[in-house]
Amino acid sequence: MPAPESHPDNHLTIEELAAETGMTVRNIRSHRARGLLPAPEVRDRVGYYGPEHLARLRMIQELQADGFNLKGIEKLLNQNVDAAEQFLSFRRELDGFDGEQPTTFTRDELAERFGEGIDEGLKRAVGVGALVAVEEDRYEAPYPSLLEAAEGVVATGVSLDHALTVLEKVRGRCKQISHEFVRLFLEDVWKPFEKEGYPDERWPEVREALDRLRPLSLQVLAALHRMTLSDEVERALGKQLERMANRKS
Repeated sequence: MPAPESHPDNHLTIEELAAETGMTVRNIRSHRARGLLPAPEVRDRVGYYGPEHLARLRMIQELQADGFNLKGIEKLLNQNVDAAEQFLSFRRELDGFDGEQPTTFTRDELAERFGEGIDEGLKRAVGVGALVAVEEDRYEAPYPSLLEAAEGVVATGVSLDHALTVLEKVRGRCKQISHEFVRLFLEDVWKPFEKEGYPDERWPEVREALDRLRPLSLQVLAALHRMTLSDEVERALGKQLERMANRKS
């Protein structure tokens, strides 16, 4: 790999680059030797690194976190480094799509909202992903709106235990629904894009397609839920009406 052109942003020594990324100097040299990292800019016999090297090392770290070994990363970068960088940038943007900021609560704060004797309920809430135990007697709600909804359900008179049982069932069904919408995107948008070799000019189009599909999937889900809920309420209350009519006075 040729050395990058002289650039004022290339001002980090290898030791400073290691400190910036949390990697060891030895690992960085190893990545350089494997061709995973562009050559540094050499001035007065000292190699200097910059934003391009930082971005590449963070990409390697991200790929390793996804389960890629160095051989797999080398193969990926040799095939199409630009596409790999675009894909990871694409995915990072999607990670921030939800717009909800996690909120941390103490056990006492949750007990105040849901009542005492909630320890078993907290365990179940962690099991379904509504809460994450971060330390002793502290929990993080990844989606605070879900916690607010659960609080509202309990306020109607539904027990927390029953509400969590329904949450578990609904979560499983939502996973199936999400799978179908993701499959729709992969089959009709991503695979044709992949066959074309991930052309640079089409990345914005693909991003926009997924950005539009996500809120549309929520819209479809909400509309179908309203439709089926109306049918279920009508059916259930019809049965209750029959029971009332058949009760002995």
